[in-house]
Amino acid sequence: MSHDRRENKVASHRPYHPKASRPLSSPSSRDTASARGSAGTTLIGIVTVLAVVIIAGIIFAIVLNTHRNASAKEDGTSLIGTQAPGFSLKSTDGQRVSLKDFKGKKPVLLYFSEGAGCQACIVQMASIEQEAAQFKQANITVVPIVMDSRETIKQAMKQYGVVTPFLLDDGTVSSAYKTLGKGMHSDLPGHEFILVDKQGVIRWDKNYQNMWAQPADLLKQLRTALKSDD
Repeated sequence: MSHDRRENKVASHRPYHPKASRPLSSPSSRDTASARGSAGTTLIGIVTVLAVVIIAGIIFAIVLNTHRNASAKEDGTSLIGTQAPGFSLKSTDGQRVSLKDFKGKKPVLLYFSEGAGCQACIVQMASIEQEAAQFKQANITVVPIVMDSRETIKQAMKQYGVVTPFLLDDGTVSSAYKTLGKGMHSDLPGHEFILVDKQGVIRWDKNYQNMWAQPADLLKQLRTALKSDD
């Protein structure tokens, strides 16, 4: 009994050594590599998306340009040298104008455009009016044709100070002259000028995809086309 008591007493006086707490571990190299890998993957994803967007934009531009070129060529048959399709349209001033009104008298330059929704198209007509004396000297009458309502185009004319009456087309004449789909809209003309001589024959035709023709350059080409017809 006394022996057991001595052992218990010795045991009770043994020093207590608490377990040392484990220090907080810093991120392992594996965690760091994982984080870097995740960031790299995100960056690659962003770059990939941007590349796809850029490529899609390029493809869209190519398709649009191809469409324009195809529309411009239509069926590959040029109207130059052929009899101009006849028409009779009402103008913004309420008068009816026919192509035959000019036959045997003077050449007429038909100007097909997108109309009121295209600022450059109306400004183009204003610039032609500024050179009215030069066109008169060349004995050429400019006839603008649009597919707008009378009220819509008159508002645009007033805004830009254009006084030349516009002919109002429902699309029939624009289609007959193969002008549709050469601009930004498949159901509208682009920015096209067609020269019809006094015999009613188409002598020159050009669609300006940049939506602008310098009046002086335009006159030069018209004079050349008419001179070659003499």
